Amino acid sequence: MTVHVVGDTAALTGRSLRHILRSPDTIVTTAVMPIAFLLLFVFVFGGAIQTGGESYVDYLLPGILLITVASGVAYTAYRLFLDLQGGIFERFQSMPIARSSGLWAHVLTSVVANAVSLVVVVAVALVIGFRSPAGAGAWLAVGGILLLFTLALTWLAVIAGLTAKTVDGASAFSYPLIFLPFLSSAFVPTETMPGPVRWFAEYQPVTSIVNAMRALLAGEAPGADLWVALAWCAGILVVAYLGAAMAYRRRFR
Repeated sequence: MTVHVVGDTAALTGRSLRHILRSPDTIVTTAVMPIAFLLLFVFVFGGAIQTGGESYVDYLLPGILLITVASGVAYTAYRLFLDLQGGIFERFQSMPIARSSGLWAHVLTSVVANAVSLVVVVAVALVIGFRSPAGAGAWLAVGGILLLFTLALTWLAVIAGLTAKTVDGASAFSYPLIFLPFLSSAFVPTETMPGPVRWFAEYQPVTSIVNAMRALLAGEAPGADLWVALAWCAGILVVAYLGAAMAYRRRFR
């Protein structure tokens, strides 16, 4: 049974990836907005923002990477919605295919597409001055955090794709996710924010995730931020996965 599920998922993931390869503008579009934010804040606002002596591009990059993921998962909801509207999943129901393989194919495609977009964004950051003394272990830890974050948001996207009534509604769910880093430590230190905004910024999940990645990329110990970030990512992932499974069963029961 396990081999059957893995084989079906691999075949359907290959199908989704081929669709992306036929329209590489999807990945380019996903990376354009984060890169635009990166350039805007570094070259327009960066000189006016105090980050304690740290290069602003080094300070900014973790938040931009999260925005990249949030922007990318909108396409997962969009592609899933189009598949549902096209009747693909109904056809799968009549074939000897593992029921979960269709959803997992979209999830794995999201991971691959977002990984490519993240590499593009990091490459641009390196061109404009980003430097990191972090070793291989720290980079792997950052990659692990981004993988968990991508999986968590992707399963949220699956819920949106399964429950949306229109194609615009399927992708619009990501807008609050893209906005959330602006109310965190991603762009400015939370100490500069007024009381209620500062309280929200310090206790919402993006701040701990950004702080953990920023410390790792700076070659420093992330401390408690790492465990808080992992807890947030894992918690969102579990809740989103269960929500997606319930939405899928409700739709195809």
